[in-house]
Amino acid sequence: MDIITNMSFYFKTLWSIICKAVPKASGSCRRALKKLSGDLSLRSVNLEKMKIDRRKKILPWWVSAIICLLIVFGVFTLFAVPMGLSNMFSTLMNTAFEILVNTCLYIMAIAVLMGALSAIFTEFGVVRLLNKILSPLMKPVYELPGAAALGIVTTYLSDNPAILSLADDRGFRSFFKRYQLPALTNIGTSFGMGLIVTTYMLGQEGAAGTNLMPAILVGNFSAIIGSIVSTRIMLSFTKKIFGKDAPSVDEEENVPKKVVHESEHTLGMRIMNALLDGGKGGVQLGLGIIPGVVIICTLVMMLTNSAPEGGYTGAAYEGIGLLPVIADKINFVLKPLFGFASAGGISVPITALGSAGAAMGLVPNLLTTGLANAHDVAVFTAMCMCWSGYLSTHVSMMDSLGYKYLTGKAILSHTVGGLAAGVAANWIYRLVALIFALA
Repeated sequence: MDIITNMSFYFKTLWSIICKAVPKASGSCRRALKKLSGDLSLRSVNLEKMKIDRRKKILPWWVSAIICLLIVFGVFTLFAVPMGLSNMFSTLMNTAFEILVNTCLYIMAIAVLMGALSAIFTEFGVVRLLNKILSPLMKPVYELPGAAALGIVTTYLSDNPAILSLADDRGFRSFFKRYQLPALTNIGTSFGMGLIVTTYMLGQEGAAGTNLMPAILVGNFSAIIGSIVSTRIMLSFTKKIFGKDAPSVDEEENVPKKVVHESEHTLGMRIMNALLDGGKGGVQLGLGIIPGVVIICTLVMMLTNSAPEGGYTGAAYEGIGLLPVIADKINFVLKPLFGFASAGGISVPITALGSAGAAMGLVPNLLTTGLANAHDVAVFTAMCMCWSGYLSTHVSMMDSLGYKYLTGKAILSHTVGGLAAGVAANWIYRLVALIFALA
């Protein structure tokens, strides 16, 4: 592996010398040397992954089969005992169907629209302009190019997977290094459904009986803190794997396509081509994330939701309420971190692990029953916005980006980021309330 790494370095050095000393050297020769050095760098990364894989102990096939059966049987038993076997399967299928129809198709519609919009922005240079303007801010804060700000805007206005439509565009990806691309999942999720969460919380002022604007502003600011923590942790992992210099795309391949496209088509054709090509990419991305969203979100919902008042009926979104019970057991740790007015407050961020929309639905009842207050709304806003159902979408988002093997690191990074957002909201709101004498 060291030999391949050294060869890659030598070819890169040789290519640099040719570019500087012989400006008119054969273009095909220069591209061949660059491609060869890039291939060797990629092979070096793949060998490192293979080296890590060999360290993993491989169990005999029959042992893994038995373990698999025991785990599957245990999971089914966990749900079947309290719910009943028939109700369990009925709830499983109904919940999966509801998520497929109401969530996945909604996400696909967002991906189509955002894909078309991102293609328009790329075609007419908006992404390049944002990159130039915001690079001084995005680079020191997030260690990402200024073009990443477009991903923040699109996900804040829509949902987490909207950033995938941008990442699928080669013009957008060309602003990033290879180690920065996986972090788009983290920064996109941190702002997912931001506008929806903000407006929904504003609508709860009647239930809270007080002005919630300061709490919501604190929540948004704390979500930004969480996004920085999540993105930075993820980048620390990817830098060790890919290094800091590997490009995400071959920029030389993009230039000829761009020139031909602009010179041979009229303004109307450029707009229509960009809209249709971007929308088509959104459809493909929407289909790609369906398995992850349906499977994981269904499991999280059944672990989070409880039985209805009349008992189990097999309807969608019923569950065993295991996650809130676990949260009650560790409330002595959660209280100083998040400062919830009651133990029931933890149900909102727990539910936000799987769905921000479902988590928001818990807030009105908590406010009207006095189990939550304006302080809690600040924490709810920060954690719902930052986590935004990341357990439901991270797997499929990382798969769509082509970095499925880094999903564990992305989830770990975002877990820490969401916790940081909640802790920041807790203490920042306390400080703001102390200064401005808020309730």
